[in-house]
Amino acid sequence: EIRRLYGYTSFGVGAEHFRFLRWLYARAWLSAERPSVLFDLATAWLVERKVLLPGATVLARLVARVRDRAERRMWIKLSEAVGPAECTRLEGLLIAPEGERRTHLDRLRRSPTRVSAPSMVGALERYAEVKALGVSEVDLSAVPPGRIKALCRYAATAWAPTIARMPERRKIATLLAFAKGLEVRALDDALDLFDLLLGEIFRRSERLGEKGRLRTIRELDAAALKLRAACMVLLDPNAGASDLREAVFSRVGKEELSAAVARVGELTRDPEERYHEELLDRYTTVRRFLPALLRSVPFSASKAAEPVLEAIEFLRSVEGLRNPKMDEAPLGVVDKGWRSLVFTPEGKVNRRGYTFCVLDRLRDALKRRDVFAEGSERWGDPRARLLSGDAWEAARHQTCRALGLSPDPWAEIGALGERLDASYRRRAEGLPANPAVRVERRGGKEVIVVTPLEGLEDPPSLVELRERVYSLLPRVDLPEVLLEIHARTGFVSEFTHVSEGGARVEDLATSVCAVLLSEACNIGPEPFVNPAVPALKRGRLLWVQQSYLRAETMTRANARLVEAQSRIPLACAWGGGEVASADGLRFVVPVSTINAGPNPRYFGRGKGVTYFNFTSDQFTGFHQIVIPGTVKESLYVLEGLLEQQTSLDPQEVMTDTGSYSDLIFGLFYLLGYQFSPRLADVGESRLWRIDKAADYGVLNSVSRNRANTGLIARNWDDLLRIAGSLKTGTVSASELVRSLQRPAGSRRGRSSTLARAIGELGRLSKTLYLLDYYADASYRRRVLVQLNRGEKRHKLARTLFYGKKGELRQRYREGQEDQLGALGLVLNVLVLWTTSYMDLALARICEASDEYEIRDEDVLRLSPLGHDHVNFLGRYHFGLPDELKRGGMRSLRDPEEAEEKDFRAFCLPVTDS
Repeated sequence: EIRRLYGYTSFGVGAEHFRFLRWLYARAWLSAERPSVLFDLATAWLVERKVLLPGATVLARLVARVRDRAERRMWIKLSEAVGPAECTRLEGLLIAPEGERRTHLDRLRRSPTRVSAPSMVGALERYAEVKALGVSEVDLSAVPPGRIKALCRYAATAWAPTIARMPERRKIATLLAFAKGLEVRALDDALDLFDLLLGEIFRRSERLGEKGRLRTIRELDAAALKLRAACMVLLDPNAGASDLREAVFSRVGKEELSAAVARVGELTRDPEERYHEELLDRYTTVRRFLPALLRSVPFSASKAAEPVLEAIEFLRSVEGLRNPKMDEAPLGVVDKGWRSLVFTPEGKVNRRGYTFCVLDRLRDALKRRDVFAEGSERWGDPRARLLSGDAWEAARHQTCRALGLSPDPWAEIGALGERLDASYRRRAEGLPANPAVRVERRGGKEVIVVTPLEGLEDPPSLVELRERVYSLLPRVDLPEVLLEIHARTGFVSEFTHVSEGGARVEDLATSVCAVLLSEACNIGPEPFVNPAVPALKRGRLLWVQQSYLRAETMTRANARLVEAQSRIPLACAWGGGEVASADGLRFVVPVSTINAGPNPRYFGRGKGVTYFNFTSDQFTGFHQIVIPGTVKESLYVLEGLLEQQTSLDPQEVMTDTGSYSDLIFGLFYLLGYQFSPRLADVGESRLWRIDKAADYGVLNSVSRNRANTGLIARNWDDLLRIAGSLKTGTVSASELVRSLQRPAGSRRGRSSTLARAIGELGRLSKTLYLLDYYADASYRRRVLVQLNRGEKRHKLARTLFYGKKGELRQRYREGQEDQLGALGLVLNVLVLWTTSYMDLALARICEASDEYEIRDEDVLRLSPLGHDHVNFLGRYHFGLPDELKRGGMRSLRDPEEAEEKDFRAFCLPVTDS
């Protein structure tokens, strides 16, 4: 009767059940989601449509059957996509060659680590070997990409005997997915290595050239002094023209002068020349990998880089010829700096010099993405992934509505011009009354001078509040922090096996927490191994590390931690999650790897990576990116906003000067975000206007630059298309920005028309930001405070990452990303734990005394990044009282208790019981 009255239907009957099964199967087929996720989604679907819920086990078994059916369908489709010959080659991956222990599968899974010519040859041979499997042209469009990616990820970590024991269809499907994914990764690795190797060749040549110049500097000085003496005679106004030669030769003999002129000609170089002659000594290094590069890698190019592609095709055509006709070489790639090396004194083309010139131009064009490799993910053409054709026409209106942009360029420019004009006039009126900002004349031009902010003194009320709060925080060992936060949030449940199957081991949370700490502390699993505890046995920890720690599981776990932090009242007082900062933390990588770059300022003579992470105004990290070396961070600022998967919705990002460019300002404006960098030379920044005749009073002298609005209008549809593609995720933000920007250090060409249009829009957006930044000291303070939060978080990361001298010793990109991802995850666990107890301590302080007043401005300056109450060293005991296992919290400390007594209690040894 209740069911009939409220319109509910029974589970398992009628058309509604058929629709449910169809929906569940489609979801399982398209997304490859975990059983627990499908279970929750199925429950929500049934509740929404008023279907009476079955028993939990009934629904769980149904979800399992549907997932199994979807997987079998995938195995059938993938195995049927290849013929008998391809199947034979794929199965051959599981065979170990005679006399070797490793199978072909294990060997191909190992990426190159050394930057050398033999390693480059090996990387190209690896790519050619994968292509020889014959799966490049296999059409897998009938299977969702997400499922292929998940299967490839499993094959990349599974043992070869495990795959060999699979049923035939599943085995072929797994190997096919692996081969398709490995083909892309092998090409990316080869091109990464090409970029690093060629850069190393040029750097070594420059170092040798500089050393050679230093050895000849005395000879050059001596010759130059003789020339100076001769020139002094020529410049003497009293010297007569008739006896000028005699006067010169009397000062410097004719033979000496001729020798000095010849010597200067030998020792001096063209300013554009980059020590090209030293390159010729390294030609044999290039010859070791050049034939394989030309033979294996398929290059394509945009119209701007067609001369580079023509030169590559010419080198490919003459490969293997002893005396090719170099006079037929296309010379569109040869600029002024290369002419002295490419052409002989007789005007003929030098094959060695021409080869180096072409490779240099190829590397430059690859970085700019004017030349791209077909089938590559990191070196492909990002512009090809932009929305276009019918897809863009269908998304145009929705993109404009979602981003708040007008499809009419002049309407958008007019609205932006009104905002800019109003801001100019408002700031010009208030400037005379602002003692911190003034206009001065420096170096022959007018500049804006901003008085630096003074450091804030800690008021006595803040000092007292900190002491009261921190004195109440319990002392705890680091492993207990992770277990306690898991008991309250269940974040460890997001770590699932790579096969997406359920775990059949007990106490998995303890194993996962131990592995997370071994990675975050950079000490390896050894300190955590305990043969008496099944969850801490060496085999268990290594298995968990291999099968559970990966990017997607840590991303999901991190999202759960960020969500828990955002529900704490104290964190909400610090901010609402709309503001974030982005900054890089440098790590030296002392092992051989291609995913690291040199920078003497940060890494000395070695190489390293940048851990570029995003910190919210609630002190949590919501995204991180590992960057080889110290690549310009502006490439990755947008990626953190667009690809982060937490519940936060940051709208404003604050960075240092290194992440600034007009292009970034323009893209932020198109996507509706606010870019707020702390500029080191803020007074030197140029202000731009639209109305040339507008009178802005005292700001007229610093705002004479007029933006090219016509360029913006002519390219407006392409600008909207870029914004829509970024918003929908069809193209990576970093790859698109890389293709639009000119590579760092490049002296060739200029930015594309589209990049210049975005830059013009960015200049107007930057001017709006600078006018507010100049006039509002509280705004400048706000930017500084948020950046300081990120820097303090980095300091805590350094303290936590204490093992192995704080150096990152992972050879592969995936290993670096996983270890630094674990570091960011444990940092968020610490922040969440400390924030929870600080919030509890504030409540205790309010309850304990009605006379003590807590000021809101003091609460805002509290920080959860202190760590004196957490023991990082010496004990790794995994155990919790029953109350904490049920999600409870510890008792706060008694602030009256003596510090020495408390510290002795804190240092007592902890038993396994």
